[in-house]
Amino acid sequence: MNKTIAAAVALAVILVVAASTLFTVHQTQQVLITQFGEPIRVIRTPGLHAKIPFVQSVIAFDRRLLDFDAPAEEIILGDQRRLSVDSFTRYSITDPLRYYQTVGAQEVGIRARINSIVTSAVRRVLGNEPLLSVLSADRARIMGEIRRLVNEEMQAFGIEVQDVRIRRADLPEQNTDAILSRMQSERQRVAAEERARGQEEATRIRAGADRERTVLLAEAQAQADILRGQGEQDAIRIFADAFQQDPEFFQFYRSMQAYREAFSEGETRLLLSPDSEFFRFFRESMPSVGTQPARAAAPAAAPPTAAAVPAPAAAEVAPAAPQQ
Repeated sequence: MNKTIAAAVALAVILVVAASTLFTVHQTQQVLITQFGEPIRVIRTPGLHAKIPFVQSVIAFDRRLLDFDAPAEEIILGDQRRLSVDSFTRYSITDPLRYYQTVGAQEVGIRARINSIVTSAVRRVLGNEPLLSVLSADRARIMGEIRRLVNEEMQAFGIEVQDVRIRRADLPEQNTDAILSRMQSERQRVAAEERARGQEEATRIRAGADRERTVLLAEAQAQADILRGQGEQDAIRIFADAFQQDPEFFQFYRSMQAYREAFSEGETRLLLSPDSEFFRFFRESMPSVGTQPARAAAPAAAPPTAAAVPAPAAAEVAPAAPQQ
């Protein structure tokens, strides 16, 4: 009975010693062995390992890529504009011994250091850059400079920074309205310039069209005057030829036209002498006194002048009254 108890106790002791001696390193971990709080060695090879039981301790560190999201910070850029920057950092523990000696075994300690270092580097780099550079293709260059500065300082903690990126870069709310108003004014200025340029082009086209219209009208008027002159020349020539063929008939025809134009309205009044040249054909159409032997025998007959002149014309044309 006593032997059984002793064997069970011995087995338990062996198991406890074995559990305290043997440990496993996972492939995602790296282990630091300490003895009475002092670091002894670093184990990065995954598998089963041994240590001195009850004397040495095992501290495991993650060897994977870790992340840290920094809170948004308001930063003044190189052109004195304010920008709210939200960044994140990707890092890995490359030296567990130095990491343990600087910040200890807890991850909380390193996060405070990363936050201060990243914020300082972002402020230092962006403080020399204008807003357009941050929002343009130069952003990759700016991020590379920030990563270099952060990596130089984090190497003292046994950490290698893989990447630092700006997740968001927003304008502060108090500056948003002013910048939007400035952008609107700039767009309005560009629109006004485009409208002025279009108005100038329209005025130039309209002036050219008016000039061409004036030239075309002048040329057409000149051509019309030339054709009208040629027509009048032909008409004069035709009338001259007709006049030369029978001058008496031509004078008679022109006088008839004058009578028609003068008396066509019916309200025309002319104050002319009876012996005027205008009534030459009226006088020639009247019979002379010597050719009427029966004038005394026929007192009731109408006077020759009244018989020769048509009634409407005699009513409308009156001889000139003698001067008083």
